[in-house]
Amino acid sequence: MTTKIRFVRNPDENLPLASPSEPRDEDCMSEEPQAPLVLIPAATVVVFRRDPAGGPPQVLMLERSGEMRFAGGAAVFPGGRVDEADRLLAARLLSPETYAANPEDAAGRVAAVRETLEEAGLLIAVTQPVTAEQAIAARALLLDKGELAPVLDHYGWTLDLDSLHAFAHWCPQFDKAFDTRFYLADLGTGAVEIAVDATENSHMFWASATEVLAMAERGELLVIFPTHRNLERLAQFSSFVEAAEHCRVTPVRPISPFRSERDGEAYLTIPEGLGYPVTEQLISTAKTAAFK
Repeated sequence: MTTKIRFVRNPDENLPLASPSEPRDEDCMSEEPQAPLVLIPAATVVVFRRDPAGGPPQVLMLERSGEMRFAGGAAVFPGGRVDEADRLLAARLLSPETYAANPEDAAGRVAAVRETLEEAGLLIAVTQPVTAEQAIAARALLLDKGELAPVLDHYGWTLDLDSLHAFAHWCPQFDKAFDTRFYLADLGTGAVEIAVDATENSHMFWASATEVLAMAERGELLVIFPTHRNLERLAQFSSFVEAAEHCRVTPVRPISPFRSERDGEAYLTIPEGLGYPVTEQLISTAKTAAFK
């Protein structure tokens, strides 16, 4: 299945021109890299809530400011790069054995919680109930301290990192690309408050994955390739429980999109067998059409 959407290109980004072999988990590198790649660890979280009107589950979307280097003007899920403080907090919260088993995943989970509070004013994966007033104050404290640990210590909150479900791991093969781990989180109730951070993002909204795809099809939103593929995957689920079960039985392996040609047409493609109903997309021949 092939769907056309708009792509935006960074001038310093180059995709592999042919299908690589399966990326290796330990370094997310192609088997024969032309030069050492510097990849930036990052984390993204798809936050679910029940639709107050009784429809399909909704997810939180942020429209990024047009001035941002990555995905400027695009609708994305909350997230950002992993900080050293995220690694330190993950190591503090987990047993040495658990942390050592997958430190990148552990740090990614902490970063997902921190970025969601910073960008959207929502605190996820906390075992204690959090009021709207506390969330507002916690966000202000996070922005002041620049780390999540002082916020948790101040309020006596405990993180449940296992409540985040590993969904995907996108690892583009170009220098300074974001090596991003995707997680799912559930808010349950529809009665939540969000507020745009007014720096990285210009607008936030709740909608079902199908609704977001329809908005992109109508040209109301810019949706980049990874977000589009993940929305198509999310649109398969009628509840968070169903999505979480899908995570349980679907392997998470590094996904490195690549360009290929077929019948004279250029495509952007991801591997089969990782839960995505659509794995390729026709690329426009215009210079501005590429993966970002």
